[in-house]
Amino acid sequence: MRRFLTILFTALLLTAALCISASASSFDRAAEELSAIGIFKGTASGFQLDQVPTRAQAAIMLVRLYGAEEEAKAAYDAGELTHPFTDVSETAAPHVAWLVENGLSNGTSATTFGASNPCTAQAYTVFLLRALGYKDGTDFAFADAQAFGLNLGLFSPSMITGTFLRDDLAALTYQALACDLKDGSTYLLDSLIQSGAIDPNAAKPITDKIEAYRALETASMESVDGCIDADFDIKANVSYSIAGQSGGQNLNMSESMDMAGSGNAKVIIKDDDMQMAMTLNFTMEDEMMEAELWLKDGAMYIRSGEEAYKQEIPGLAELYQTAIPNKTNMLLLPFLKSVTSKASGTDTVYTLELNDAFTNIINDSVSDILGAELGNGADIHFSMDGSAFTYTIANNSQLKNAAVKLNIDVEMDMNLGAEEQGTIKISMKMDMDMNVKATGQDVKITFPDFSGFKANEATSIDVIGGADGPTAIFLT
Repeated sequence: MRRFLTILFTALLLTAALCISASASSFDRAAEELSAIGIFKGTASGFQLDQVPTRAQAAIMLVRLYGAEEEAKAAYDAGELTHPFTDVSETAAPHVAWLVENGLSNGTSATTFGASNPCTAQAYTVFLLRALGYKDGTDFAFADAQAFGLNLGLFSPSMITGTFLRDDLAALTYQALACDLKDGSTYLLDSLIQSGAIDPNAAKPITDKIEAYRALETASMESVDGCIDADFDIKANVSYSIAGQSGGQNLNMSESMDMAGSGNAKVIIKDDDMQMAMTLNFTMEDEMMEAELWLKDGAMYIRSGEEAYKQEIPGLAELYQTAIPNKTNMLLLPFLKSVTSKASGTDTVYTLELNDAFTNIINDSVSDILGAELGNGADIHFSMDGSAFTYTIANNSQLKNAAVKLNIDVEMDMNLGAEEQGTIKISMKMDMDMNVKATGQDVKITFPDFSGFKANEATSIDVIGGADGPTAIFLT
């Protein structure tokens, strides 16, 4: 049981520094905020985020992102707009007619729009790019829409390996609102407010978040440039209760312990590659524990004491593409409940409060690490409240400090065979403070000889998205 708790704690620490998601998040909050400004609307059954969006629904969204919904309805009702399609409902008819009139969408034939056909992630990315003012065939090729959108700060649809859902559509739309228009005049949501399509008062909670987010994004990216070297300190308190078996003995116990640790993390993201080196030393009940971790050539290498092994990570190569562009090394907006800033002397301190979508990221990340270590024998459920990231930016736009505050409640049904099984409940409060030593080209990593690292026989970590939506990599 001690080994399990040690692995759990290590997994949480690694997750705090580098979150790798294995499946989807539910972006209920993004859908609710989009609904408040009239961009995303549900039905009597709610937002139906687990449903596949249709081409007709995507067409409606695109017209709204152009700020032309009322114009389209008025023109259609006046007979000024028509369309030749027989499969379009009256609800979607004004939108489809407006898109056809403006050369923004075609049918699947002369008389069908394919209204009920599924809308793919790629197709919706093209729609979003058009709303930002880009033209396929001129600014980007249809086949390259995902990569092009990624460089603008959108989610990477290439990571949506399963069915594209309305959940994903809401997240992509929300992120697009913070993206610059092609002409650089402003960002999408602000343009919709200026045109009168969206009420500024209704949009203020989102615009406040976007303004702070964009300021942090600009400052942090100018200094980091995809590379960071930081020392970190960690303090944590863990209370847990166990009912089950360990080593063939029955357990029914509760305990609380303090943990403290320190280490260094170096990350380099350049030229279609990502590398990482982390050292970690921490104490738990006066017992010192050490671990080292490296990411190189699409694999994770871990050394702790006399154990040294290699863990393959399928899909890590694809994840490089999400980390390389200049706007993807931060938490993306749909994961954030709020973004605020305040002055602290000559510095600016940004606080990012997390929402439930990020809770799912943590849940999946730790589940993956534990699954690789323990053979997927733990069913884990997380809840988080009051967790946040804080960034301190100096007046020269240099990132000085990044801090993570995690309040985590965990309930696990564990079945690792006759030796380890039962139910564990854990409450963990953790503060991680990272002082930045170097960024950009000043960051260097020296790797050890990995020839003696044995391949891990446990299940490999899958970092590419599941059937329910996008995943991403985040550096804190």
